Parts: sequence; structure tokens; C-alpha cells
Amino acid sequence: MTGVYVASSDAESDKRTIALGMTELLAGTVDSIGVFRPIVAEQGRDPLLETLRRRFGLGDPYEDCVGVTYQRVHTDPEEAMSEIVAAYGALSARHSAVVVVGTDYTDAVTATEFAFNARVAANLGTPVLLVVSGADRGTAGVRSEIAVVHAELAREHATRLATVVDRVHPDGTSGLRERLEGIAYVLPDVPGLSSPTVRDLQRACDARLLFGDAERLARETSGVDIASMSLPALLDRMTADRLVLLTADRAGSLLPALLAAHTSPDFPSLAGVVLTGDTEMPEPVWRLLTGMDVRLPVLTTPLDTYTAATRLAPVRGGLAPLSDKKIESALATFGTAVDGPELLNRLRVTRTGAVTPLMFEYTLLDRARADRRRVVLAEGTEERVLRAADLLLRRDVVDLTLLGSPREVRARADDLGLDLGAVDVIDPDSSELRDRFAEEYASLRAHKGVTVDLARDTVREVSYFGTLMVHCGLADGMVSGAVHTTAQTVRPSFEILRSGLVSSVFFMCLADRVLVYGDCAVVPDPSAEQLAEIAASSADTAARFGVQPRVAMLSYSTGASGTGADVDKVRAATDQVRQARPDLELEGPIQYDAAIDPGVAHTKLPDSTVAGRATVFVVPDLNTGNTLYKGVQRSAGAVAIGPVLQGLRKPVNDLSRGATVRDIVNTVAITAVQARKDERDT
Repeated sequence: MTGVYVASSDAESDKRTIALGMTELLAGTVDSIGVFRPIVAEQGRDPLLETLRRRFGLGDPYEDCVGVTYQRVHTDPEEAMSEIVAAYGALSARHSAVVVVGTDYTDAVTATEFAFNARVAANLGTPVLLVVSGADRGTAGVRSEIAVVHAELAREHATRLATVVDRVHPDGTSGLRERLEGIAYVLPDVPGLSSPTVRDLQRACDARLLFGDAERLARETSGVDIASMSLPALLDRMTADRLVLLTADRAGSLLPALLAAHTSPDFPSLAGVVLTGDTEMPEPVWRLLTGMDVRLPVLTTPLDTYTAATRLAPVRGGLAPLSDKKIESALATFGTAVDGPELLNRLRVTRTGAVTPLMFEYTLLDRARADRRRVVLAEGTEERVLRAADLLLRRDVVDLTLLGSPREVRARADDLGLDLGAVDVIDPDSSELRDRFAEEYASLRAHKGVTVDLARDTVREVSYFGTLMVHCGLADGMVSGAVHTTAQTVRPSFEILRSGLVSSVFFMCLADRVLVYGDCAVVPDPSAEQLAEIAASSADTAARFGVQPRVAMLSYSTGASGTGADVDKVRAATDQVRQARPDLELEGPIQYDAAIDPGVAHTKLPDSTVAGRATVFVVPDLNTGNTLYKGVQRSAGAVAIGPVLQGLRKPVNDLSRGATVRDIVNTVAITAVQARKDERDT
């Protein structure tokens, strides 16, 4: 078991970026990971621990991830240390690696809190990843602080893994990095990491939500403005992501105008409005607002404006689990500034042969980032797509093109508080590419009687427009389907990009492994020849994404025990794959339980290298496949990524209309990796 203790030297450093980055680094390398906080506050759940558990889908109960409270340390430090060691031991026994995150300097546990953290690390036997703040410190100050805490670690007999200097102004990172080479990694201050959300500010002034989406309370704010001027002056001074304080008795004259300006692309998008004082809103204004589709959070507080502003001014982020935007910004910063392989080498971590869902996702994003591609997202005004685009840009994974009206896309992004400045936005209705695409599509489909005039209307549809961008080399792949049906998404690719039999796979991410199911979405009733082609394609797709292919050709019968047309088809397909691809580990016909359960496999096929350990499951028909993957998805809590299409010259992938933001991120990354492979094959 590998453990690492993330400890900061003072309250000015911010361990959140380091804790997130170290957890992702280990999650992408080992098959099971835990997180642990030795000391937490008495009340509520620890925000950083909850951030780590949610982001990495960790299944340990919260109570198993904590040691003791600050009060317990004050009362009996020695007994508290014993309890911390015991709790850590119980958690670490279940995992290959554990990330331990030290105290936050919110309630000092001893005269020197860092010394206590060093003592805990020594007792746990975990090396310390030291975090030192570079905020408002010159090189001499940083060197002095590092020397002091290194000596402190030595006095407590704790081992230092590495040192990270964080919160450095971006303009000074390169110079400081050169002066500290061999001593420490240098991280720039993560933009917005300490910015409070609307919810942070809501709690600080005891406000409640009157109107708007509760989800928008997670939006980051750039500061607080007091609406004490006239409407023209207020509109002229509006800036993005601000929380506006407005006395309730002025709401009738100013609030409707603020809401209108917020939704207009000609004005910056606000984070929220707080009405101060106990004055009731005039009834006509209340009636007007309740009839509007108000999405901007409008809150009310009993505090007067001065008191509310005084309470809000010092608030920093961190009162709640981090938002996805902040998490991805932190991970991107860590990944760029810290040499992950070097850290793993110092920890002597060996990559496991298994592929867990976290490892799959980590490797996927890393491979996409290593060779950037451009992916077009056809549904450019859909909220989930916009949020996914924001996260992809923060992680620097791909270049993106969104389809839709630029004005509408930008306004929607501003309303959601998203930074999509690096995204290209193209409107198929007005783009100069429309005529070019119409001529190209008419040429491709002339045998079907398609003329340029007919094609000009067809290519206005976003799925056709996006597919033609891929065909013409203006994008490397396309993702759609969050709003459109599968038929609307894939029909253009069948017409324009087909290179052979088009089939699909789902990546089924279970708690401890990733499996590949094909074909569960495209070919209704494949022949033996088609089934053999699907098996070979699915095996290649699995290997491309780091899943060692051991192919099970599923049927209601195992081995030679069954007869009938359906099992004969699977048997014939298996023989064809063996002849065409002798390099593949293959078994069939085989029942699902014999393919996945080692105990059943030992009874039914004791000499098989695939039975009981299959990773690629090829179903005999679409009815079986769709039922199988949805059954596993629901009953086992698996995450299904796909369908990922095979048999196209360039990648186009479909989303479920219930796709989450994370599903979209993963599908875009898969598309980018497919594009790399497809380019090498051409």
C-alpha cells in the first residue's frame, strides 16, 4: 500500500489543488484509492473531503475517511494520535494507495500546527508532500520558509516526498521555477479557486432564495456591488459575475431592468442579486417577477445593506465542496506544473495491470491532451454541452467548435458563468461554408438524386453540417445526441463517412474494471460474417483504449452443448474470427456467467484463457445487447460510455439524451483519441 501526506506550512497555502492533483495521479495508476483527513471540524462534513469523494467517485463511507476532531486533539493529543493511526490503518487496508490531507489552520491543534502534521505523517508512515505558499513572498522568503519546514520535518522524523510552492503570481512562476529548480515545483495561483460562490455569500448574510435556479448558486462571483446609483449609471458599470446588493424598497424600479440586462448579450452576466432589508416587495412587482422565467438567483436577507456588505467583503471560497469548474482548473494547473511520473517514481508506485474506471478516464484525458484534436459539438446551445466545453477547455484536452448562433451561444454561456472565449462558434444558417458543404454533399449523394438546392437545406441541420466539417478536414470528429435522437446523429455519418460495417461498443465502467460491450446500438440482427467483423472491431477498440481484449462471443449456450440457428450463428462467427484474427484471445459460444465469473468458468470451460476473465462481450443481436447493457448499467450502477461508433473513416459519436456533463467530456475525449488512430491509418 502507498500513502502520501499533503501538508501545508501555514494558512496561506492552498492544499486543495495539490490534494486533487495527487488523487487523480494515483487514481490513474493504481486499482483502488482512498482519501483520509486525520483531523476535521466538529460540525458538518469536511468540504475538501467531500470534493475528493464526489470527484473521484470514492465509495468509502465519510466516517471511514476521517480520524478525529480538533476538539479531540485538544482534549487528549496522545489518544487522538492513536485513534488517527487506527482509522488510517483500517482504511488503507482496503486500498492500493491513500492520499492523506493535513489540517487547514482553522483551529490550531498545538502551538505549532505543522509540527503536529509532521508527527501524524511519521506515525502513519507516509511521506510528506509539502505545500508552501508563494503569495507575497520573494525568492528569499520562499527559500527561508522551505528551509524552516524541512528542518521541522526532520525533527519529527517525517520523510519528505517533494515540495510544492503554490499561489505564485502567474507572471512570476517561470523565474521562481528556475531559481528553485531541484528544490520545489512551482504552481501559479489557480484563477477563481478562492472566489466565493453565490451560495458562500448566501450563507454569510443569512439570505434565502426568492427566484431563480438553485443550481446557479454554485456560480463563482468576482465581487460585490452596491446598487446605490441611478439605473443608467448602474447599467454602465455592470461587470461580469458580480453579486449586486439592492435595497428591497428599490426593487420595483431596478430589479426588472437588472434581470433584462443580465439576459442580454449586450451586457455582462451577473452572478446574482441580494435584496437587503425587511421591506416587502410591491405586489405588482412580485406579480411581474413570478410570471417571468427568472433563472438568475435573486435572494433576500433581513440585514441592511451596510451590514450585508461588511459580512460579504471578506468571504473566500471553500465553505462548500468545490464546483466542477474549480476542480478542473485545479487539476489542469497541477498537471501542467508537477512532474507526475517523477512523483510516482519517488513513491515507487507501479502501475497495475487492471483498468479501473478512474484509470480509464485519467488515461483517456491524458491521451487526448497529448495530441490535441478539434472536435465539433453540434448542440451548441444545450446547457450540458456548454458546461462540458468549459471543463474540456479548463483541462486543455481538445480544441472545440460549437454549432449555433454565436450571439445565442455566447449569451447562454455568459448566463451560466462559463468561459468559452477559446471556442469557435459557427452558425450553419449563415456560415460561408454552407454553399461549399451543399456542393460536397450533393456530389456524394448524387446517386440518390440529391441536387445542390436540396443539399443546401439538408446541410443546415447541425448533424449534417458537423459531419461535413469532419469529412472536409475542418474538424477531427463530432459529438452529438444530447438533444437529438441517435438516428439524427448517426444518419449523416452513415451517408458521408462509412468505410465498412458500422457498429458500436459501450465502455461499461464498473466499480473495479472497465468492460466493452458490442454491438448494443446499431446492427439489429447481424449475420455470422457481420458478427465476426463486430468482434474484431470491438477488440481493436478495446485495445486502443487500454483494455486488454479477451473476447467472449455470447450465446445462450456454452461450448458445444447447444444447437439451433442462433447458437450456430455465434459458433460460425467465432470460427471466422479465429481464422481471420489468430492474435485474439477468443471464446465462443459462451454464456455470460461463464464469461465473467471465474467459478462458473472453472466448471464449464476449465481450460479456457477467456472464460471467467473476458473483457470484450460480443452480443448476438441488438435486442440482447441493448437489454444487457441497460440491465448492467442499472443493477450494477455502472457508467455506460457510448455508443462509440466503429466502421467510419473519421469518428462521430452519439450521446444518450440523458447524458451527464461528465459523459459528454468522456465522449469528446474518446472521439479525439479515435481521431489520432484514424489519422495514422489513413
